[in-house]
Amino acid sequence: MSICDKRENVFPHDFAWGAATSAYQIEGGWNADDKGLSIWDTFSHGKGTVFEDQSGDVACNSYTLWEEDLRCIKQLGLTHYRMSLSWSRLLPDGTTRHVNQKGVNYYNKVINDLLAGNVTPVVTLYHFDLPQALQDRGGWTWAGVADAFEAYAVLCFRTFGDRVRLWLTLNEPYICAKLGHEDGLFAPGVRDPGVSAYRAGHNMLRAHARAWHAYDALFRPEQEGLVSLALNGDWAEPLDPRSPQDVAATERYMAFTLGWFASPVFMTGDYPATMRSQIEARNLAQGFPRDRLPVFVDTEPRVLGTADFFALNYYTSRRVRAVSSPPGTLSFKGDREAEDVLDPSWPVCGVPWLAVVPDGLRKLLKYIKDTCQEPAIYITENGFAQVGAVDLEDSQRGQFYQDTLLEVSKAVREDGVNVRGYFAWSLMDNFEWADGFSVRFGLFHVDFAHPQLTRTMYRSGRDYADIIKRNYSQSAMKK
Repeated sequence: MSICDKRENVFPHDFAWGAATSAYQIEGGWNADDKGLSIWDTFSHGKGTVFEDQSGDVACNSYTLWEEDLRCIKQLGLTHYRMSLSWSRLLPDGTTRHVNQKGVNYYNKVINDLLAGNVTPVVTLYHFDLPQALQDRGGWTWAGVADAFEAYAVLCFRTFGDRVRLWLTLNEPYICAKLGHEDGLFAPGVRDPGVSAYRAGHNMLRAHARAWHAYDALFRPEQEGLVSLALNGDWAEPLDPRSPQDVAATERYMAFTLGWFASPVFMTGDYPATMRSQIEARNLAQGFPRDRLPVFVDTEPRVLGTADFFALNYYTSRRVRAVSSPPGTLSFKGDREAEDVLDPSWPVCGVPWLAVVPDGLRKLLKYIKDTCQEPAIYITENGFAQVGAVDLEDSQRGQFYQDTLLEVSKAVREDGVNVRGYFAWSLMDNFEWADGFSVRFGLFHVDFAHPQLTRTMYRSGRDYADIIKRNYSQSAMKK
């Protein structure tokens, strides 16, 4: 059965058919027009931090080639486009003391051009690129970063909110906290096992809550927009379903990944009970600091309920088994005492971590419905990687979108999940963080060796455009 072959369309008439990008990964212009440094500028300029010492200095050069990106968006027939703002392009030192009007002008043009083409912008305020000036003060481990983010968010809501109705405050705080502050694999490259990730995650939640409350109080009555944060999550199942230890480890895995940020916002207003009890037990047994996992206090704006929809980034699934960390070990994985492994029956695309499991998305959507008060859900990222020689006739990726959207339709039709949109990652090949340009997720190929960085549609782009055309046109007829 094909999602295109269904006579009865399962997607709502206002379903968001989109693709996503982020500022650092596509814009380039890293020091153009008074832009300030971001942590990814600093991190990628170091040696050995990124594949072949590549950087996003130029990336897709979208800062000057925006019209080419717009052409790609129109070719796909997207109804929505998810983008992010560069905090340091708008506020070079991270604060509102100096607003860079050239940055404001750029994003005004992008937003206005999208709307002129009947494409709805979905805007992310923070997609991994913290201003370096704020990192110099402690970054996400500094309590004052929440105040700086709130001021930045208010500026953006005031400047662009008359035209933007869908906002995301943060992208994947889990990745930023763990890879950036525990493993050191992402900017800012901090390796502080078992401590800084929790502190950074806590301050990101504080920052998000402040931004949501600011929007709710100052802008929602007039602008009538919606605000959330994009959470990444794998679906997880026990390696041995008959093992109570593996079942419990899987619950811990879900608590320490998706639950870390979903529980405070959507469930209880606090971190998952399993997460807090596990960390506190290790603190007591091994003499670790008692305050490693911070506490939400009444003097701060409440975190619970600060999302108007659930934004999910899903890529893969995992099997989980129980492990026991050596005494004295302080690490994120040690706290959860669970290890994730790939099921050999799952095909892997491109990079070793990315198993292709479309039905894992359906299961995760149902899990979110059941545990997070049945929210409206936007799938804000989902994609299929290509490495090695460029294959413009990428039939596997086209089939991936077909299979994945069929599972999404089952979640809607059979499981009653309120899915409101789907965004492919990504509109075009771009700078994929520590993998540089070696991994390609695009619906359009970008020739990074060509001076004009030419964009060419993959076959999968044509396939995705066909899915959109068939489903969107059917929806329009049923309105």
